[in-house]
Amino acid sequence: MSRTPQEIFQSYVHAGTLSRNADALAESFTPDGVLEAPLLPAGGRFPRRMAGREEIRRAMAAYYERQPKDGPVPNLEKTGYVLHTTADPDVFIAEIDTVFDGADGGEDVTVSLVQIFRVRDGKIARLRDYFAPELLG
Repeated sequence: MSRTPQEIFQSYVHAGTLSRNADALAESFTPDGVLEAPLLPAGGRFPRRMAGREEIRRAMAAYYERQPKDGPVPNLEKTGYVLHTTADPDVFIAEIDTVFDGADGGEDVTVSLVQIFRVRDGKIARLRDYFAPELLG
């Protein structure tokens, strides 16, 4: 049974950003799936390219482990996204504005990003994630 872009996107966000569950995140991908962050420099905190479900699982588990347990959490009431379908039924684009509450009464921080999803059989075959995690400090 095929899943909608909305279902695929929401499952991916819940597994990754919200729960930081590397196993669930990896299971969102096909066995040969690829997760890329082409704007990031090689060797940075976030892996630039992961190929295959198992590499995604290992790399993201290591990334989540390095993150502070009390680090910034998105404010879901302020965060928004729009999904765009394309002429190709296996491709959709997510346009996201993630809002983090300001620390110590400071200004909120908004991180805008674009993700391009290519899906196969209800799983992510390729995800190109255009973001800059250094904006979070």
